[in-house]
Amino acid sequence: MLAARIFLYVVAALYIALGIWCAASPGPTSEKVGLERVGAGGKSEFFTVYGGLEVGIGLALVILAWSDATVVYGVLTALVIHGSLVAFRSISFSLYDAMQGFTLRLAIGEWVIFLISGVLYWMIRKQ
Repeated sequence: MLAARIFLYVVAALYIALGIWCAASPGPTSEKVGLERVGAGGKSEFFTVYGGLEVGIGLALVILAWSDATVVYGVLTALVIHGSLVAFRSISFSLYDAMQGFTLRLAIGEWVIFLISGVLYWMIRKQ
């Protein structure tokens, strides 16, 4: 359980930091992944989704890591989120020539989190 908690806190910290970075510095962060923030609506959308949603995911993982009774749900949440990211990222790489730079680094991170959460979930369920 301790390994799962530490994992969730680390992933949560990454999400919260990424969300704050995206909200505080939207121009450079959107450029790193090749997004254009066109008009006020695009800027608002980037701020909300890449700032607010990322921070929200991080806070949810912190809450789920807080208690032994909910750690398994936190790991399952990380597994589902990152399984979806890995699936959609893999499809996007087959559709677009985007397997490079910061996007590739994000994909590697998503795979690492997905695989670790899968192993942790399996270990917890086995207990």
